[in-house]
Amino acid sequence: MTSPVEALHAELLDLLGAKGVSVELAARERASVDGSRMSPVISELLPLGLADLVAYPTNAEEIAATIAASVRHGVPVTPRGKGTGNYGQAIPMSGGLVLDMSRARAITEVGDGFITAEAGATMVSVELAANKTGQQILMYPSTAQSSLGGFISGGSGGTGSIKHGMLHQGFVLALDVVHAMPDAELLHVDGEAAEPYIHNYGTAGIIARATVALEPLQEWHGFFASFDTFEQALSVIRPFAALEPTPRLVSADLATLANALPADPGIPADRASLRAILDVASLDAAQALVEAAGGRVDAVREGAQTSMKISMMSYNHPIEWLQKAYPNTYFHVEVAGDALIDRIDEVHAVYRGGMLHIEAQKSRPIGMLAGVYESADQVVAGFEKLTALGVGYHNPHQWNVDFEPERTAAHAAVTDPRKLLNPGKLLARPTVATGSQV
Repeated sequence: MTSPVEALHAELLDLLGAKGVSVELAARERASVDGSRMSPVISELLPLGLADLVAYPTNAEEIAATIAASVRHGVPVTPRGKGTGNYGQAIPMSGGLVLDMSRARAITEVGDGFITAEAGATMVSVELAANKTGQQILMYPSTAQSSLGGFISGGSGGTGSIKHGMLHQGFVLALDVVHAMPDAELLHVDGEAAEPYIHNYGTAGIIARATVALEPLQEWHGFFASFDTFEQALSVIRPFAALEPTPRLVSADLATLANALPADPGIPADRASLRAILDVASLDAAQALVEAAGGRVDAVREGAQTSMKISMMSYNHPIEWLQKAYPNTYFHVEVAGDALIDRIDEVHAVYRGGMLHIEAQKSRPIGMLAGVYESADQVVAGFEKLTALGVGYHNPHQWNVDFEPERTAAHAAVTDPRKLLNPGKLLARPTVATGSQV
């Protein structure tokens, strides 16, 4: 008897060719991991799943055809972009097919205020294509090499969020999605109809192509400043968020991070560090803020490479640098609120070895609170302490859909009646240990 996986493999060989599908163990293992080893909580649970086969469609139409074939054979489908996610969202917990979309990367149209690209296009390639027309994307994740589909499906915000907020706040204009149907085809949705497919890891429909918003290109500079104390750096976070034109990114850390990074005169050792991506028109005002707080400007640099470097030291990336410098030590929790500035000593005390990485936002600062890892229970126990301080938190050490989970579950009941899309990632009501209060 031919198994469903064997039958699907045979069909995909005809559809995608010998280079478009693989059952080799090495390929299956590569497609079954992401960056979740950054989480010591998840690392203790690995491996979480192993693909039975991997497909590599090269365009949106092939993505749809591959999903349709998988549904006909009853084989689960786990979508995957560049595999840069940190929390297991792209791990095939039920085996089956991993749909690797990194080869479907064409940029199909750039117009006035929009760009359309296939799901596997990298964010940096989308940004560069927009730049050639005198435009820029509204935001991109701290890992700029991640894919457009992966960012929309698994991300939330990033470089550009000070001005534009989160993904669901105007970034996505339209999507071509695929439902889990035996005759699945590309379904075009735009405006509000696209929102149910954002940040749900493909559990209610897989994104094959996306149209996202553009704005006029600005002249960005990398701005590097340092301070004797972290408190001095914290004192300018809210004023930096209010600069005009609005910064694309503003991050700050204790001297611990500077000491863990490769040597760079813009990020001097033993000093609290602030990095920002600023419009050229705001550089003088930024310098004045730094100097008034007792700090100094160490470097101002031009070019896209500088912006990408600063992005790669934002959001959760400082934790990666700390883990490289101090292996098997740190974990982090996503946090938000004015208490990150006003009650920093108490925030640091929540976890042993507590260190805040902070990001400027116009509404309230957000950040990543690092601590020395002891146990999963220790991580969860800190949530109550954070709440008592007025700090919102999100537990990143889990893979469940936690943005509009009830809406996603109701939507998936229609779009994925056999529950074949990324099984194991959708709970109707996340628990306190897996939920979000940011």
